[in-house]
Amino acid sequence: MSLVDPRRNVPRTDALLADPRLQHAAQRLGRPAVKRAVSAALEQVRAGTLPPDAAADEALASLPELPTSITPIINASGVVLHTNLGRAPLSEAAMAALHAAAGYVDVEYDLASGQRARRGRGALAALRDAVPPAEDAMIVNNGAAALVLAMTVLARDKEVIVSRGEMIEIGDGFRLPELIESTGARLRGVGTTNRVALDDYADAINADTGCILKVHPSNFHIEGFTSAVPVRELSLLGPPVVVDIGSGLLAADPLLPDEPVAALTLRDGAGLVTCSGDKLLGGPQAGLVLGEAALVERMRHHPLARALRVDKLTLAALEVTLSGPVTPAWSYLRTDAAGLRARCDALSDAVRDVVDAQAVACESAVGGGGAPRVRLPSWAIALPAGFAARLRIGTPAVVGRIEHDRCLLDLRCVPEHDDARVAEAIRRCT
Repeated sequence: MSLVDPRRNVPRTDALLADPRLQHAAQRLGRPAVKRAVSAALEQVRAGTLPPDAAADEALASLPELPTSITPIINASGVVLHTNLGRAPLSEAAMAALHAAAGYVDVEYDLASGQRARRGRGALAALRDAVPPAEDAMIVNNGAAALVLAMTVLARDKEVIVSRGEMIEIGDGFRLPELIESTGARLRGVGTTNRVALDDYADAINADTGCILKVHPSNFHIEGFTSAVPVRELSLLGPPVVVDIGSGLLAADPLLPDEPVAALTLRDGAGLVTCSGDKLLGGPQAGLVLGEAALVERMRHHPLARALRVDKLTLAALEVTLSGPVTPAWSYLRTDAAGLRARCDALSDAVRDVVDAQAVACESAVGGGGAPRVRLPSWAIALPAGFAARLRIGTPAVVGRIEHDRCLLDLRCVPEHDDARVAEAIRRCT
């Protein structure tokens, strides 16, 4: 009795790729990704662990849902502006703007004249409208870039006067002194860690002074024997005052009383204000520059501005964030705790047949290095600690936090329509 070599039954690669289902997947994910999945399935057939007639099904099942390695997650951490999770989620209006901007658009073109136009003029107009005291505005690719460009233009080969208490680390090992010195400016620290006076700044001013820098230490707070100098007093000393307000609060908000406000800072005499666009503003990653027209114009014409400019997608999403409906971040910061408790009670009841789940009171955080003293009363679903890792790698991916040896799923940043998905994710972990 002769034996048939099992390799004779291995389907050809081109035959599998001709499967209509895999052809459709190639249009969605790209042919290379589909071919890799087919090759992996055929290896299983050759190893005898997969029947030949199941190769196409296996290849199809192994393909990802999205053509990107970035995984959408449900943020149940309780941190509204979670840096590791992409900070501010965009509004539906901003996402629609991204879709509109994905093709050919008039980002730098005047349709009426057929001539070149100022890049991102709609977003710039919306930014100026949002902060009336600003004579002009500029948009770069992140908050640190805005500060770097300002220091390069105003203080290269000159001194930057800054309080020693504001020589901060902004996260991921990036320290303000190193960032500024990379521009060719020289830092001149004044005062002490906890106290600085107007005379400290005045005594440091000389012919080499490029600007005075004031930085909001947004991710920490010092209490006790402290003193600082307000912008309105610094603005009377002569050199331009640059204020990095950090989290991008453009107008006063009673929920965030300790956060500096762009509009008020400019009214107090700041020459330039820099901040981020993807934190309290609730938009895409961007660096915002607001201030005196002459200073902004100098920044706009510096060669480095070209390297730091933003793309059409950012401009589109930022314009809608500034002029459109309220952002998810704004809504999440104001979510009613009573409503969260009711949702947690209902969700806990829905899964209690498979796991010991309880609704518990907790606190949410603003995040993004902003408003460190603001705690938001919230409610969460408490699960055994082992659920945290299983929920992170599940579908959908749900990111909670470990607190007191429990996995807490804080619903503050979870849209109510996702409650059923959270319940299903919990059930899959049991």
